[in-house]
Amino acid sequence: MQPRNMSMSGVVDLAAVKQAQEAKAKAEQARAEAARTGGAGAVSPADLVIDVDEAGFESEVLQRSTEVPVVIDFWAEWCEPCKQLSPVLERLAVEYNGRFLLAKIDVDANQMLMQQFGVQGIPAVFAVVAGQALPLFQGAASETQIRQTLDQLVQVGEERFGLTGLVVDPEAEPGAERPAAPERPAGPHDAALDAAVRAMDAGDLGGAVQAYKNVLAEEPGNTEAKLGLAQAELLQRVQNADPQKVRQEAADKQGDAQAQIAAADLDLVGGHVEDAFGRLIDTVRVTAGDDRDAVRLRLLELFEVVGADDPRVTAARRALARALF
Repeated sequence: MQPRNMSMSGVVDLAAVKQAQEAKAKAEQARAEAARTGGAGAVSPADLVIDVDEAGFESEVLQRSTEVPVVIDFWAEWCEPCKQLSPVLERLAVEYNGRFLLAKIDVDANQMLMQQFGVQGIPAVFAVVAGQALPLFQGAASETQIRQTLDQLVQVGEERFGLTGLVVDPEAEPGAERPAAPERPAGPHDAALDAAVRAMDAGDLGGAVQAYKNVLAEEPGNTEAKLGLAQAELLQRVQNADPQKVRQEAADKQGDAQAQIAAADLDLVGGHVEDAFGRLIDTVRVTAGDDRDAVRLRLLELFEVVGADDPRVTAARRALARALF
């Protein structure tokens, strides 16, 4: 079963944001409990590398990815490059001491998973973080390159999704069942936020917008509601747009604020985050007065959609400051 928040592309998944918040609380609770009980609930170093098939994918990869980034190694017995790459990944999984989990998938025995991830050749390495899948690299890679990729993955897991990893105890029995983390108490606005996500899934964008506004009226600093509102409003704006017409007008009217704003919305919905940001920053440079202010405000709204901690937002904020001043 593939959950709704498993996405290979796109902008931001609302369910993953909520899942990340829950994951952080659960991971911190698990670590605190393990420390209190002298390592109970910890995993053995041998448990950091697991074989996964289609039947166990949801529990071993998707669910575990709410605790720790899961690196997936697609391999096959006949693949010679795999025999060079896999041992490096297995060694690094132990060396990183629970900061990521390595899941090995034999493509010959799991063709469906190979197709779902769009694997064109092996070895191929992906990651799943808080239920969201992303490609890491394909084919041969040096250990230095692999380490750099893993360092970035761990950083994203910690800083964007609150994943603090697994507790590793060298004395733990391999394969021991881990106790479930304590349930996080429901927040005062969880029901309203769940209703907003359901409205989004059903295509009721107006209902989602109102639900998020209701939460923000009572709790203006609610991160999930701010992010959800920004995305719902974005989708509402592009819902009835004619992409071909919008893009043609943007091409014909390079300095027109509204034409570029409309095209930037489409860029972002299509997952072209840097294109959307770059388009609006370029427009800021060639506009003035109310037009420039409208472009700047739309850019700030798109920052909300992507998330303040995304490195693309950080870079775009710097570029916007240079364009303005």
